[in-house]
Amino acid sequence: MTINAVAQTLAGQPVAAGLDDVVAAETRLSHVDGQAGELIIRGFHLHQLADWSFEQVLELLWRDLTPEPMDAAQISAALGKARLRAHTLMQPLLPGLAHLNAVEGLRLLLSTLPDEENMPHHVMAVGAVPVFAAAIARQAAGLKPIAPDASLSHAEDFLKLLRNEVPTSDKVKALDTYLATVSDHGLNASTFTARVIASTKAGMFSSVVGGLCALKGPLHGGAPGPVLDMLDAIGTEKNIRPWLTDALARGERLMGFGHRIYRVRDPRADVLKAAVSRLKEGSERIGFAGKVEAVALELLKEKKPLRPLQTNVEFYTALMLEAVGFPRESFTNVFAAGRMAGWTAHVLEQEQTGRLIRPQSRYIGQRAGSF
Repeated sequence: MTINAVAQTLAGQPVAAGLDDVVAAETRLSHVDGQAGELIIRGFHLHQLADWSFEQVLELLWRDLTPEPMDAAQISAALGKARLRAHTLMQPLLPGLAHLNAVEGLRLLLSTLPDEENMPHHVMAVGAVPVFAAAIARQAAGLKPIAPDASLSHAEDFLKLLRNEVPTSDKVKALDTYLATVSDHGLNASTFTARVIASTKAGMFSSVVGGLCALKGPLHGGAPGPVLDMLDAIGTEKNIRPWLTDALARGERLMGFGHRIYRVRDPRADVLKAAVSRLKEGSERIGFAGKVEAVALELLKEKKPLRPLQTNVEFYTALMLEAVGFPRESFTNVFAAGRMAGWTAHVLEQEQTGRLIRPQSRYIGQRAGSF
């Protein structure tokens, strides 16, 4: 078919703005049902994974996608080695990050992972993020990076790398739940980006750097921090209703509410709310946030009856990450630490197809010779 024939064929077809409802890939990894409020990861409902370790989730996501399958214990040991390797690679680069924000720093460090790296690249990508993210956060606070402890679990070492202290078991459990909860979520913008890059055979590291660049956007992974800004601005319980009412009257978005896909409550919000409630620290803040959530949902239903705006994953993400000790500037990087599980799995799956992703576009400019 000639180019003109293709153009004429496409001209009569409706364009799906934002690729809504367009199936761009087949996957065994995860399924999102926005109408039912359901997230399935390789055959398991999200709430079934809430008590799993991150290593167990990686075992599930990587299953049948790697030449040498590993169980959770083997993955934990491999990640420990990867964290040590990432720490070594990072050392000469840290001074150059001083002028960058947290996500820019992570983007730079991930982009330096060498394609000739001997360690399995999916393991290296997952192992590197906590090392880089914690070092970036510590450097911003005027502190030196901490060497990883390969004997610890991924979540436990992440917290130790951040605070230079052995974390309490409830914080480790909370972070494990968070990393599992955000590990994969269908063909979201960052995962699609990673798959497109993977389809060119650019390699794992290039693909996940692209994923991070998409996650950086405020319409994707950049919103948990502003939830805390909103709670800080509200300040007191008596100010909840007037503050939220005024914000809606000004046409402002309430942070932590509404989602592109979900038309009911985000199932990840419930999992994280339950996990946050089990933390020993931050109970006063969490209780206040619960009251804000209740009033916000009431007002959104009243003011926007035709738009189903429910609590999304960002609301309780912000509370959890604050409670376990992460500065809000690093929230997107912690999100990346969890989503790296899904990115790497999707890259591995895409590489098995060997098919370049190359969609068509509709040209709406002037035709040659028409001007």
